[in-house]
Amino acid sequence: MKALRNSKEISKNILATVAYYDVFSYPLTSFEIWKYLMRSDYYEKSSHGEASLHQILHELKQDPLIRFVEEYNGFYFLKGKKDLVSKRIESVKISFSKAKRLRSVISLLRFVPFVRMVGITGRLAMKSARPKSDWDLLVVLGSGHIWMGRTLVTLVSHFIGKRRYGKKIQDRVCLNYFITDSSLEISTKDLYSANEYFFMQPVFGFEVFRKFQLQNRWISAIKPNYMPSEINPVNMVQDSFFSKSVRSVGEALLGASFLEDILRKLEKRKIMRNPKTHQEGSLIQASDEALVFLPELKGPKVFDEFKKKIEDLS
Repeated sequence: MKALRNSKEISKNILATVAYYDVFSYPLTSFEIWKYLMRSDYYEKSSHGEASLHQILHELKQDPLIRFVEEYNGFYFLKGKKDLVSKRIESVKISFSKAKRLRSVISLLRFVPFVRMVGITGRLAMKSARPKSDWDLLVVLGSGHIWMGRTLVTLVSHFIGKRRYGKKIQDRVCLNYFITDSSLEISTKDLYSANEYFFMQPVFGFEVFRKFQLQNRWISAIKPNYMPSEINPVNMVQDSFFSKSVRSVGEALLGASFLEDILRKLEKRKIMRNPKTHQEGSLIQASDEALVFLPELKGPKVFDEFKKKIEDLS
């Protein structure tokens, strides 16, 4: 009975995972189903939802999953969605090209005072970017200098012609999420955020990224195979004596508390005057620990689509 119960739970979690990523038009390999497996009952703390890769492979060949999930060229998807495979392969090619160009931008951002880590999020992190996609980043700045750090990152990005604003979107950095190295825990702990930061790719500041992962271990309650990285990715932008020296000089010149106070006052006034700050469904944080500018949260919309898919499958 226990084995049957475990099998049923694993099948349910697999189907929930495939359905959730279908919202993103994102077919998964068997390894990815295991790695990104979500607990369909993550709101119940008594359940764990772990499964081995062997169990995943076994259940994918069994009833009831074979009634809902198809496989083609190693990818699994909801029945009738075979066309998503070729689209994902094309998106991977686009994403690699974009990531290569973004890496050169981050190579410059490592010289910016108070920058401690830069990570890729969103579609580019999932390798599902579209030709006109921008580059979503999460930037970690030195504690006590978030206002100055954000201003400098914005200015440098704008100066090199890579800041997103207005209708200038394609292949430009979207600077809407800044936190400090003393406040690495994400405030929105939901299914969408768990996915977003599980996929996040560090490009600069691996040690800070490791701390970020440890601070966000709540993700494992939703995705049981969430584990902090042990190995420095090969495509990381490495710090150097020169970049460290430039940052140190800049921080010595621009680290005065009165400068931070001036920028805090000016930027908060600007943020409060922005109509998007007050619109319903937005997430705006403007503090010494986090500067987050999300006029329209994607999480609730994605969850509604996911919920409808589950209801249709039922």
